[in-house]
Amino acid sequence: MSGHLPRGAWGWALYDFANSAFPTTVMAGFFPIFFKEYWSAGVAASTATFWLGASVSVASLVVALAAPLLGARADATGRHKAFLLAAMLVGITATLALALIGRGAWPSAAFAYVLALAGFLLANVFYDSLLVPLCGGEKLDLVSGLGYGLGYLGGGLLFLQNVLMVQHPSWFGLADEAAAVKVSFLLVGGWWLLFSLPLLLGPLGREAGERFRPALPGWSTLRALCREVLHQRQLRLFLLAYWLYIDGVDTIITMAVDFGKNLGFSTGDLIGALLLVQFTGFPFALLFGWLGGRVGPRTGILLAVAVYLLVTVFAANLETAPLQFLGFEFSQFHLLALLLAMVQGGIQSLSRSYFARLVPPHRAAEYFGLYNLLGKFAAILGPLLLGIVVGLSGNPRAGILSVALLFLAGGAVLVTLPEESRA
Repeated sequence: MSGHLPRGAWGWALYDFANSAFPTTVMAGFFPIFFKEYWSAGVAASTATFWLGASVSVASLVVALAAPLLGARADATGRHKAFLLAAMLVGITATLALALIGRGAWPSAAFAYVLALAGFLLANVFYDSLLVPLCGGEKLDLVSGLGYGLGYLGGGLLFLQNVLMVQHPSWFGLADEAAAVKVSFLLVGGWWLLFSLPLLLGPLGREAGERFRPALPGWSTLRALCREVLHQRQLRLFLLAYWLYIDGVDTIITMAVDFGKNLGFSTGDLIGALLLVQFTGFPFALLFGWLGGRVGPRTGILLAVAVYLLVTVFAANLETAPLQFLGFEFSQFHLLALLLAMVQGGIQSLSRSYFARLVPPHRAAEYFGLYNLLGKFAAILGPLLLGIVVGLSGNPRAGILSVALLFLAGGAVLVTLPEESRA
């Protein structure tokens, strides 16, 4: 396969392998639990929850405001890798710092997490924008899918190792679970740095180093960019469709564990489902990358939206009774996780490659700043809709079914757009 990929594609995709350790181990895995049980020891649970949520909100707000502006600066200088490196080092340093924070020091933990999360999210802006000079319109879907696929694999491998370490600290010569969690933060930082080196030190296809245009001062950058987008029908409608269906995707990702707990699934089932998504997501992200090159990214996204509609209906009828297949027993939550794994990476990678076709190549980082800003404001409407429906009906199944409206609306907008040329 590598012979058919642009020069530098594997180095670029390995960054996904590198940084996916952060969202799996830190964001989804250990930080929320460790923050409440270790760093917030002696603090009311409600207070700990508030500061945990506030940390995420502050980091997301910083990135949402800074991403388009810094993206414009990167485009103006042509130094996308330098901006990526700076953001990445902030994230890595703050992640390593988490291992040094003692019990009860929740303000320090919250501050370090804000820096780590902001660094991770900002680095993604510059990473995504490098897809455009890398491919130059060729193999966009395949390369984007390769990145997401390796991301699932890398995040899953390190998370599996860290789960084993936390569950059995004595196997690794560690005193207890707390020591194991702190070591896992060190491993994330090291993994992130190590597997980023091929991108940072290697070639990058058609990357150009010249200055493209002067950076617009301050907020005029964002205002001018928004005006441009509003005057481009295809770009405007795609971003609307993306906001709707990715809101549904993010809602399912963020609410799945809570939904499973409400239905009575065990912690083992939920951790097993998370690992299943990571390892199953790897081949299916690659498959969707290939599919996008064959039938076009819009068709691939619509297929994924259709599967998400099926997922919402299935989730609304989920039962705790195990399923039997070929002598094996597994929970219905695992089947739900398998369906999600089949399309989660695909819908994200094809959205990235479709958007990359629409942006001016010399302003990719600026436009991807707006793209990621929109992503930060996703998972707002969905959880609100779900909460209202659950509050009125008292039924979590009705709440998860309501998320189908976001996929229906996003798909309805997307189907009006043309299929971009295959690449």
